[in-house]
Amino acid sequence: MEDKLTMEEQKILLDLARRSLVAAANHHPLPVIVLSSLPDRLRQTGASFVTLTRAGDLRGCIGALEASLPLAEDVSQHAAAAALQDYRFPPVRPEELDEIEIEISRLTAPVTLEYQKPSALAHLLRPGIDGVVLRDGLYRATFLPQVWEKIPEPEQFLDHLCDKMGVPFDLWRRKKLSVSTYQVEEFREVKE
Repeated sequence: MEDKLTMEEQKILLDLARRSLVAAANHHPLPVIVLSSLPDRLRQTGASFVTLTRAGDLRGCIGALEASLPLAEDVSQHAAAAALQDYRFPPVRPEELDEIEIEISRLTAPVTLEYQKPSALAHLLRPGIDGVVLRDGLYRATFLPQVWEKIPEPEQFLDHLCDKMGVPFDLWRRKKLSVSTYQVEEFREVKE
């Protein structure tokens, strides 16, 4: 991603995500965002994922692939949703808040990946760089580029992504799926 946020912009978003997480876990309204007080890039539409971890383990991750809100609002809403609405986990409890770390991924717009045969797909992906979106009819799933750290082999990455999508893990090998890729700028809280 070429248009990187400044350290100050990252700090503003991380603080906003933390305040939104705390509000959501305590069933309070989300923080009021005064867009006019924010740097221009945080007022522009942007897409983000907010990932919550606890002791290094995933605790929630929610985001959007398409930009539809000002980036600051997008981050705030996804921090709250990651705390309360990730179906894989129970809602975050207030007593967990001190142990949870926040990572924000700011996404580029997804680009359709053209390919002819299923056997070519794995060779077109760039491990560690590309986030991947798979679609098959009404089914859709994505993995952020950070998932490559845990699943570095493209074939296994696609197997797991199909499984996440709720289809047979090897569907990508048997059928041409709709595939898009994107990149992220990721940053996280620094614990003192």
